[in-house]
Amino acid sequence: VEADYEPSGDQPQAIAELEKRLAAGEQDIVVLGATGTGKTATIAWLAERVQRPMLVMQPNKTLAAQFAGELRQFFPDNAVEYFVSYYDYYQPEAYVPQTDTYIEKDSSINEEVERLRHRATYSLLTRRDVIVVATVSAIYGLGTPVEWVNQAIELAVGEEYGRDALLRKLVEIQYDRNDIAGTNGTFRVRGDTVEVFPMYAELAWRVEFFGDEIESLATLDPLTGEVYSQDEHMMIFPASHYAASPVQMQTAISTIEAELAEELPKLHSAGKLLEEQRLQMRTSHDLEMLRQIGSCSGIENYSRHLDGREAGTPPHCLLDYFPEDFLLVVDESHVAIPQIGGMYEGDMSRKRTLV
Repeated sequence: VEADYEPSGDQPQAIAELEKRLAAGEQDIVVLGATGTGKTATIAWLAERVQRPMLVMQPNKTLAAQFAGELRQFFPDNAVEYFVSYYDYYQPEAYVPQTDTYIEKDSSINEEVERLRHRATYSLLTRRDVIVVATVSAIYGLGTPVEWVNQAIELAVGEEYGRDALLRKLVEIQYDRNDIAGTNGTFRVRGDTVEVFPMYAELAWRVEFFGDEIESLATLDPLTGEVYSQDEHMMIFPASHYAASPVQMQTAISTIEAELAEELPKLHSAGKLLEEQRLQMRTSHDLEMLRQIGSCSGIENYSRHLDGREAGTPPHCLLDYFPEDFLLVVDESHVAIPQIGGMYEGDMSRKRTLV
């Protein structure tokens, strides 16, 4: 912690008591205090004492941003991340049986918030001094962390790695080629030089080839081109949390087809011919998109197949990116905890009538 003041009043006692209870393995601890009594500072000093990754749950984006900003002042050299919904506007897909109306999914994604989400998962998988401030978005489905790491591209100076092989691999992990504007999640090619703009960083990475050998690796400013460092090693994580290897994608397509073949006769025998036709049409379109480009609109609906999970098992979420000993802090718990229950039931009621 870097601060111009030390714990005062009853803060030292609270910090010591919290540390003692956590060391004793106590699970549920409540911190009480009026507005302005320094609860944020108390949590910051506690994080310094216990040296464990921390997830702070907030009831809305505004409070999460405010809390993250305060923690960044306390921890300027550590990873204080912000993980909230990246939608500026979101209309989930739904079906109204009374009027036979299908409402297609429509959304507008905030690219900066998406970058911050990727930076949060990147920090969690590469370091331990991490505090993530999140909303209920933390328990929504996210790709599996194991696959996200397995799909990462590892590069080293002097290594034999063809330029074309790198380009194919970048496309495979959901990066788009854009030789004009370098934005997060894209790469550009100029002769034997490839510049990658990762989803989780404000910097760019340059890979220079000599034949089929990596000649140099560098970190640079994407706007000015100024080189910050010459690197020996580099790791590029996927541009999507739902990136899957070709083998895994093929397996997922097969299991989706098998489930479709199982569900269509059920709808037919129940006399739900319209639902049968809609399911056949939508799923066939999604399968073709998965075959051709490795992604589709609403890919999160197929996360069970992409992860290889059994039916009824919970999807992976941000919590799975944390190590087992992480600390969970719920702020404004009288609002946040009922909100989490409401999120589950609201999502379930929509899905019951979706087909």
